[in-house]
Amino acid sequence: MSMKPISECGVMVLGGSAGVGLESAMQFAEAGARVILLGRGEPRGAAALEMVRARAPNADVSFVQVDALDTAQVGRAVEICEARLGMIDVLVCTTGPSQPPRLLSNIPIESIRPRIEEIFLPPLHMMHAVLLGMRRQRSGSIVIVASDAGKLATPGETLVGSAMGAIMMFAKAAALEAKREGVRINLLTPSLIANTPGAALIAADPFAAKMFQKAASLAHLGVAEAEDLAAMALYLSSPAARRITGQAISINGGISVA
Repeated sequence: MSMKPISECGVMVLGGSAGVGLESAMQFAEAGARVILLGRGEPRGAAALEMVRARAPNADVSFVQVDALDTAQVGRAVEICEARLGMIDVLVCTTGPSQPPRLLSNIPIESIRPRIEEIFLPPLHMMHAVLLGMRRQRSGSIVIVASDAGKLATPGETLVGSAMGAIMMFAKAAALEAKREGVRINLLTPSLIANTPGAALIAADPFAAKMFQKAASLAHLGVAEAEDLAAMALYLSSPAARRITGQAISINGGISVA
C-alpha cells in the first residue's frame, strides 16, 4: 500500500489551539504538511497560528472555527478543509473533558449526559465526517487522543473512563470497517500529560491533584508531555506505520501497561 510522505499531506487537527493538538500541528507543519487547526475560539485559534508560524515560518497553516458537538458545524468545517487542502490525508483529534475527575457520588445526575457527550461526541462526529472522503480516495490516517481511563477502571473517572472506552471501541470498529479502503485509525491513550491545559485543570482541583500526584509517582520513565504524543501521531500518519491500524497505544511513562 503506497502512502504519501508527511510533506505532501493535508492535515486537520481538532483541538489544535492548545496542548497536544497545538504541538501536533507544529510537528506536522515542521515536517512540511499543510495544516488546518480546528477549535471553538477565534482568538485562541489566531494565537495558535502565530505559534505554529514561529516554529515553522514557511508553513501552510490556517484555522477553522467549529464546535464539534454540532454536526452541522462539523460538516461545514470538513467542506472548508477539503476545499483548502484538496484532500484530507490526516485527522488528529485531541479534545477532552472540561472538568477535572470527580467521584460519582459528587456528580449531579443531570450533568452525566452533558459531561459524557462533551468528551465522546467531538471525535466521533469528526471521524464520521472525514471517513467518507478518505474511503473515496482510498487512503487516510486518523489519530485520536483518548485516555488510559478507557482501559483501566479508576475511582474518580467513571464518566471520563466510560466516554474514553466508548471512543476507543468506536475507533477500533471503524478501523476494521475502513481498512479495505486503505484508511487507518489508531488511538493514543495517555494518563497524565504535563504542561497542558488539562494538567492545569487537574492541578487546580484538590481531589484530582492528589489522585494524579499518586499516578505521577509511578511514571518512572517521566510523565508524558505533549511532544511525546505529537511525535507518535506524526509516526502513525507516516508511511512507516502503513500496516498499523486499530491500536490504542499507551504513552504514560510506565504508570500502567494495559
